[in-house]
Amino acid sequence: MAVQRGKDLLLKLADAASGGFVTVAGLRSRRLTFSEEAVDVTTAESAERWRELLAGAGVRRAHVAGSGVFKDAASDAAVRASFFAGSIETWRIVLPDFGVIEGPFLVASLEFSGAHDGELTFDVALESAGALSFTAL
Repeated sequence: MAVQRGKDLLLKLADAASGGFVTVAGLRSRRLTFSEEAVDVTTAESAERWRELLAGAGVRRAHVAGSGVFKDAASDAAVRASFFAGSIETWRIVLPDFGVIEGPFLVASLEFSGAHDGELTFDVALESAGALSFTAL
C-alpha cells in the first residue's frame, strides 16, 4: 500500500431513509484497531516454559475512534441518535487502496469539548457488535 492521505479514511453510518451511507462529517482524525484476545494453553510440559497460544480461539473485535468538529447536521444527528438509543447500527469504514470494513457497531462513547476561545469538538468511539466483512478495493 502506497502512502495515503489520512483524510481519505472515511467513517460512514447507514442511512435508512436513503438506503445508502452518510459520511460522518468534520472528522479531523480517525483510527481503526483490530484485536483478538489470546487464549493461553501453556502447561507444565510446554517447551522450556514458553507460552503457547491456541490459534483462532480468541474473541475478535474492532474499535473505531474519531475526533473533529461539527460540519453536517444530518450526520451529527444520526451519531447522537444512535448513541442515545443505544442502538447497533451498520457502519462502513473505508481505507483507501486497502478495502472497506462493514458491519454492526455500537457507539460506545460520544464526548464533547470546547475551550472559551475555540470551536466545539467531539470524539466518538465505536465497538464492533458482530461479524464484520472486508471487501478489498
